[in-house]
Amino acid sequence: MAPLQAALIGGGMIAHDQILPSLYQLQRQGVIGEISVCATEARFLKSLLDSENISKAFPGQSFRPFPNLSDTGVYLDLYKQVIAGLPPRNIVAVAVPDQLHYAVIMEALRHDQHVLTVKPLVLTAAEAAEIEQEASRRGLLVGIEYHKRFDDRSLMARRRYREGWFGEFRLGTACLLEKWYYRHSNFQNWCTVENSDAFTYIGCHYVDLVHFITGLLPVSVSVYGIKDRYPNGNEGFLWTDARVLWNNGASLNVQNALGFPDDAPGSNTQGMVLYCSGQQKGGLLAHSDQYRGLEYSYVRPPEGPGATVYAEPSPDYFQYVDLGGGGLVPVGYGYRSVDFIIRAAVRLESQAGTLEERRQMLRQFDEEGVMATPANSRYNELVIEAGRLSILNGGREVRIQYEGEPAVALA
Repeated sequence: MAPLQAALIGGGMIAHDQILPSLYQLQRQGVIGEISVCATEARFLKSLLDSENISKAFPGQSFRPFPNLSDTGVYLDLYKQVIAGLPPRNIVAVAVPDQLHYAVIMEALRHDQHVLTVKPLVLTAAEAAEIEQEASRRGLLVGIEYHKRFDDRSLMARRRYREGWFGEFRLGTACLLEKWYYRHSNFQNWCTVENSDAFTYIGCHYVDLVHFITGLLPVSVSVYGIKDRYPNGNEGFLWTDARVLWNNGASLNVQNALGFPDDAPGSNTQGMVLYCSGQQKGGLLAHSDQYRGLEYSYVRPPEGPGATVYAEPSPDYFQYVDLGGGGLVPVGYGYRSVDFIIRAAVRLESQAGTLEERRQMLRQFDEEGVMATPANSRYNELVIEAGRLSILNGGREVRIQYEGEPAVALA
């Protein structure tokens, strides 16, 4: 079988920091073949090609750009042409703003393409259900790239929680605040009040993680959002405080923002603490994800927004290391997450011949629950839908219904 081709739709920050270098590494290993990248403007593609980090890590590797690098136009629907040009049953990686996921994913499925998408899948449960049905009908993989699942901390906690070592989750807190410079990026053009918010974009990581570890389901959401203005004048819910209740009565508080100081060390601040009970004893699960045990003080200012002379870099999410042989190798759970989903698509194509065999393997992926799929992570879309309803109604509680047709409604 020839290596699968990959088309990356989107050329922004996550494409640069994680998705494209992960695809390059898989190409280097012979797992995938030709890579195409489609963006709305050529300047985003030039930024990827001019990246010193990516070029140093992957000398001699490149991608087919759409549009052409000399083009000065803006092409909102060019992705349709790129997807249509792929032979059936290859891979489309979706890395566009949240509110555009549905259109791109459905376009890929209609052209019989497997899908890797950055989180969240979509913004409503109904759209998630439609994606699940279309993918199942065609025997196609849709993998949602919740990369925190592939952090060894998360996998260790999942195993031990489900073996009963922590007892039962009762009360928890989580936070993930990105740096202030995000406000100067393309976020100011799409992560606005009418489209998304800090909880939807960032907080979904920790909601997903609590289910991934405990198996519990969220049943109620309330999100209080504070509006702030981007440099271009657009308004967004750039500070959020959420409360998520679970089907065993537990409560998780999640705080998110695009507001961590640029001068602070580290690329963000993040972590989670879960307090548990069992057998007349208390259990504790604490992940201090913002501190990785590294403290650097450089002799010159590093390049890049938010980079500081004193730094506490993360070795866990995504880094390049020199293992010899020319170039650099990406390591961390950001790479492992993309690797897992892409290899699942390759496995599907190489080991499952008939439609029923593909569906059987897809059901196995759903049941294993390591990779998030539309079938096994519907709670995420319900939480996001509930969170959007809550934040637009001043933080009112929104309940989630699972019986019959899953739905959300103001309490």
